[in-house]
Amino acid sequence: MTTRCEWCGSDPLYIAYHDHEWGIPVHDDPKLFEMLILEGAQAGLSWITILRKRDSYRAAFDSFDPLKVAAYDEAKVAALLVNPGIVRNRLKVNAAIQNARAFLATQAEFGSFAAYIWQFVGGRPLVNHWTRLADIPAQTPEAEAMSKNLKKRGFKFVGPTICYAFMQATGLVNDHVVSCFRRQAG
Repeated sequence: MTTRCEWCGSDPLYIAYHDHEWGIPVHDDPKLFEMLILEGAQAGLSWITILRKRDSYRAAFDSFDPLKVAAYDEAKVAALLVNPGIVRNRLKVNAAIQNARAFLATQAEFGSFAAYIWQFVGGRPLVNHWTRLADIPAQTPEAEAMSKNLKKRGFKFVGPTICYAFMQATGLVNDHVVSCFRRQAG
């Protein structure tokens, strides 16, 4: 029997996400943008809710193309707010648009968003040694520094807890528990 991090439970969608995505280092700007938007959408909700809506998000947000999202106008916002496939929260929708603009500005400054975001962990994943889910913190000093800097750059829905979830999802940290089969592959 395969041992996994207990948070993914038995839901096939969660298991697939855990086994093939969560904690794998991401250096691809489009993927980083997608995860930043999805983590912000998740605020106050369960991650499985967002995973179940992910395909709808991709369709609604033009496959997370930051150039297209940054250009959204009020008509597009209105359409998004009646789309049942996404979280219909005006603050989160507006944040996605603002984040696209801030993302593009950060890309222009650093050459890539990946170059910018990976500086918070010294360019390499931080590898933790948690034995239980209960040991894993909701935020860390690195996530707090990332949050503060992102906010300074105009990003929204990027508090330290969201930033830490983003870091876990995109492999900036390896938080697979030591008994998880994905730990070494992360």
